[in-house]
Amino acid sequence: MISVLSGGTGTPKLLQGIKRIVNPEDLTVIVNTLENDYFSGVYVSADIDTVMYTLCDLINEDCWYGRYDDTFITHETLKELGFEETLRIGDKDRALKIQKTQLLKEHTLEECVKIQCNSLGIKSKVLPMSNLQPKVTLDTDYGLLSFHDFLIKHKSRPEVYDVIYEKVEALDSVIESIEKSDEVIIGPSNPITSINPILIMPGVEKALKNTYVCSVSPFVGDDAISGPAGKFMKAKGFQTNCVGVSKIYENFLDHYIINTNDEKYKHIIEEFIPKVSVDNIILKSLDDKINLAKKIIERYE
Repeated sequence: MISVLSGGTGTPKLLQGIKRIVNPEDLTVIVNTLENDYFSGVYVSADIDTVMYTLCDLINEDCWYGRYDDTFITHETLKELGFEETLRIGDKDRALKIQKTQLLKEHTLEECVKIQCNSLGIKSKVLPMSNLQPKVTLDTDYGLLSFHDFLIKHKSRPEVYDVIYEKVEALDSVIESIEKSDEVIIGPSNPITSINPILIMPGVEKALKNTYVCSVSPFVGDDAISGPAGKFMKAKGFQTNCVGVSKIYENFLDHYIINTNDEKYKHIIEEFIPKVSVDNIILKSLDDKINLAKKIIERYE
């Protein structure tokens, strides 16, 4: 069994490769819930929905959010009525979110996601890291900001001095999935706001230490592959490169894959990570994604 720790952008690209070489029933994706919140009256779990759309081939690859086949009639009509949505939600995507909002009145988030995965024909298991959303505050040169305001309202422009989030309890099924896995994969998602909220939950790191863990760097040189990961890494005192990320995972990581032009860092990381591989981690084509997935899941080598 394979478990994947995921956020909403970098890792879903890798999932497109993983799901083509792994029996879908042997795959579990554990997803960050830090960004979950209510917008325009509906519950939005952006990272979870992105993972579900990726697994059922509906994801909008232009922005890695929402469905590729969506329309925005409701969004545009709301604007005409004088209501400006802070989050642009497609019509079909809104339907999924409305259903989840209604389901949450009688079910946990874990149960809601299971119901929606079944409706979408997804054979893999998608687990929210928790039934709760950890509160997160960014200390910035614009003052204290919510994560959503930083990303959407201020378009990630502010300088970040600190990222403050609370711990929440992991689902029992999350710990169980990690413990039963032949391998856990940490995808190239933002290590501070996508992966670390999962890692700091009680019991997660202990479970990871007792299984085989492989991670793909989310950096090429000093630049994050996507999103403002560099700002968050700097704010938490880590180098903004593949070395900094490996320091976050060093207590449990067995295999680390860095990009070809970061080979100069390989000997540094090998001092504290057992296996370091150098490969192409820029996932432009489906072949790129499948090839990297095969190298991560070593039994397919």
